[in-house]
Amino acid sequence: MFADLTLYTLAFLALAAFSAGLIDAIAGGGGLIQLPALMIGLAKSETVVILGTNKVPSIFGTSASALMYRRNIKTDSKLLITMALPAFLGSMGGASLASYIPTEVLKPIVVSLFYTWKRPQLGQLEALRHSEPLRLKIAATAALVIGFYDGLIGPGTGSFLVLTLVAILGFAFLSASAIAKVVNVATNLGAIIIFGANGEIIWKIGLTLAIANVAGGLIGAHLALKGGSNLVRKVFMGVTLALIFKVALDTFTAIN
Repeated sequence: MFADLTLYTLAFLALAAFSAGLIDAIAGGGGLIQLPALMIGLAKSETVVILGTNKVPSIFGTSASALMYRRNIKTDSKLLITMALPAFLGSMGGASLASYIPTEVLKPIVVSLFYTWKRPQLGQLEALRHSEPLRLKIAATAALVIGFYDGLIGPGTGSFLVLTLVAILGFAFLSASAIAKVVNVATNLGAIIIFGANGEIIWKIGLTLAIANVAGGLIGAHLALKGGSNLVRKVFMGVTLALIFKVALDTFTAIN
């Protein structure tokens, strides 16, 4: 497969993987960079194969940043397990569906997230909402739905997890990002199992890009830990703008 790629293309994909890992480690949304780059660099491959290959560098980078967060931020283990399991199962379901639906249908679908702009203090301090049982039910349901989306399409998954944890459950942005990274590892793993079993992953490219994604992920997690919730919030809003721009562009393209 490497014989079909120029050195320029490999460098382009590596830079995209690094940038994706960095952004994803801070606030999620790295797929908005990495997946389009793979679609350009691997234009001759089926979309579902590109989706599967995208998960390989993602899981390595996400795992690296998740470990760094876990070493520096104490998170609720019960909440992590409650979210990770349904997210894992949901992602397997989404990836299974991606294997059978037509290629042209596999285009990212996202919603606009203006809530953060209207509440400047949102996510600056942790103020958990709801009773623990209800909080766990909400977290599990959201993780299942977001996990399904990640397995099916992917871009913005980390941002959706962060938004749920901050806006609905009351976590601070930094804590939310730490939790989201662990859950995102579960969604990537679920998708990889399905895509891998169906032969829909180009492993050589995925593992090569994983190096760049891990480097970006480690730097991103370091920056987030240093900058705190304020930095995570700013990057989150930037990713949100990218999501809005992308859905607008996809809609315009579909109409024309």
